[in-house]
Amino acid sequence: MSRQHQFSVPFSDNNRFDHSSTTPSFARSLLLAAILAGCAGLTYAAPSASAQGVGLVVAQDAGPTGKQPFAGWAKGRLLIAPRAGLTAGEFEGALKSHNGKSRIHLKKLNAHVVELPEDADEVEVMRELKKDHRLKYVELDMAVMHDAVVSDPSYSSSWALPKIQTPFAWDNANGSGVTIAILDTGVDSTHPDLAPNMIPGWNTYDNNADTSDVYGHGTKVAGTAAMAANNSMGSVGVAWGAKIMPVRISAPDGNVAYWSTVAQGIYWAADHGAKVVNISYSGVSGSSTVQSAAQYLRNKGGVVVVSAGNTGGLLGYAASDSMLVAAATDSNDLRASWSSYGSYVDISAPGVNIYTTLRGGGYGNVSGTSFSSPIVAATAALMISANNNLSPVDIEQILKSTAADLGTAGYDDYYGAGRIDAAKAVLAAQSIIKTSISLDTQVPTILITSPVGSKVAGSVPVDVNYSDNVGVTRVELYVNGQKFATDDNAPFAFAWDTSALMDGVYTLVAYAYDAAGNLGISPTVSVTIGSDTVAPVISSFNLTDGMTVSNKETVRVLAADNQSVAKIVLSIDGKQVAVAYGNYLSYNWNTRNITKGAHSVTVQAYDAANNTISKTVMVNK
Repeated sequence: MSRQHQFSVPFSDNNRFDHSSTTPSFARSLLLAAILAGCAGLTYAAPSASAQGVGLVVAQDAGPTGKQPFAGWAKGRLLIAPRAGLTAGEFEGALKSHNGKSRIHLKKLNAHVVELPEDADEVEVMRELKKDHRLKYVELDMAVMHDAVVSDPSYSSSWALPKIQTPFAWDNANGSGVTIAILDTGVDSTHPDLAPNMIPGWNTYDNNADTSDVYGHGTKVAGTAAMAANNSMGSVGVAWGAKIMPVRISAPDGNVAYWSTVAQGIYWAADHGAKVVNISYSGVSGSSTVQSAAQYLRNKGGVVVVSAGNTGGLLGYAASDSMLVAAATDSNDLRASWSSYGSYVDISAPGVNIYTTLRGGGYGNVSGTSFSSPIVAATAALMISANNNLSPVDIEQILKSTAADLGTAGYDDYYGAGRIDAAKAVLAAQSIIKTSISLDTQVPTILITSPVGSKVAGSVPVDVNYSDNVGVTRVELYVNGQKFATDDNAPFAFAWDTSALMDGVYTLVAYAYDAAGNLGISPTVSVTIGSDTVAPVISSFNLTDGMTVSNKETVRVLAADNQSVAKIVLSIDGKQVAVAYGNYLSYNWNTRNITKGAHSVTVQAYDAANNTISKTVMVNK
């Protein structure tokens, strides 16, 4: 498994509106296509206030089964992770430039839920903060919807269980001793077919222990995975001996969850004994924060399974190293027409007319990749129940290698490795005890990609490429043989402050560790720290002395430097109005309400060594 040092998640400048505005801008509508490759599958919900005091910014004409997946996000919130080595004060300073404040610190992930001022444009702030090379990633707190399609209480066949050979799997394992966390809208713990398997959970949306089902979706998912057996009622779940840990990640109306609540849910489940986490929401794999949380569980020996989505179309997600993605099949082993597809799909499972529990004590049949996902998750629980020494790689490889190949021979975008076979998977899991194939002796590989053989100054981003057959769990950076910083959270990246160091040549080496303790060491990189006394230059500034500005004027500034431009500051009439990290600034100046007459516009460009250049022009209104 490999992961590059590019950390930014694709996002959309899609049509942003809230209660006060529903008129799309043409420019923003054009940019909506940018999200389809990286955040597809995120679906519509009407703007609403949440218990956390955060509204939802949504795209127009979206729908949970629409052919084009549109995104929404939490108003006034960003998810941000600093690079390892950045001090708390430096991170606070980075946020302060946009009046942002960390409201929740996901400590073990070293990620922050950052609150912005009420009038802030989340997309614009994210754009600017992405230019700050001291930050590992900056992303919107995207809203995701569960992937249920229909409910048909009159249908009563549990065809999926024999299709994946669960009766034969149960001869060897029933899920006992394994906890499956259901990250969803909550679970009806009073349902008589779920109550025997319920254990306490958590509500990451409201930060309390209330995990009651606010929508009904989570109860359906839980029953699919682990409905109780041998009680003369209903049917039975795939892993009927497993425990169900309810983790409510959704808003009170049940329509949406957020990347932040999903990541916190994985983190909580991992720390409270869950070995399998099911997330029946598409769109979660597009988040660096969620990926980091999934890797945290993986490092503890657990697996995350998510649903592929119900758009029925091709989605451009990248394949994930830290979670399994499940597509849906029907009783004839054909792809469900609404099941999303793409290279991100790992495996498939029944997802049409699945008989399960309903909120309030009843039963019914449901369809959607929301129910393929818990069937895969529960099969993983059966495997762990049969052999609790399985590693996440063992589980994933066995699920894929024992699956029934459907569609084009071998892997394909519709079925992944094929439709799961629980009986074969459990038998293969048991055989690992005898063959010991899960012993990991392979060392990770790691390479410092930046800086390399260059002259540096100020705060220097240190980027690495790394790979491992199982997964890298931490990376350490050494400067001149002394440990500088440790990053325990993928994607791994560092911010090296050289401002207090003497001029000279310094060596950088990165150490990569996997879960088995295998160590990989990068080749040594030499860099030179030298006093930088050369100031940046303002290479382009579209305002000139004496010009007359219109009611709306876009200020554009481009700067250059012998090494790199750290930031550009814009001030109007002596008051700072904008900061851009990097060599380009664009600011929409509303001049409609300014007084007639002359006004000063000043731009200042800084490099990493704090050298600066300033230029002021006088314009007229």
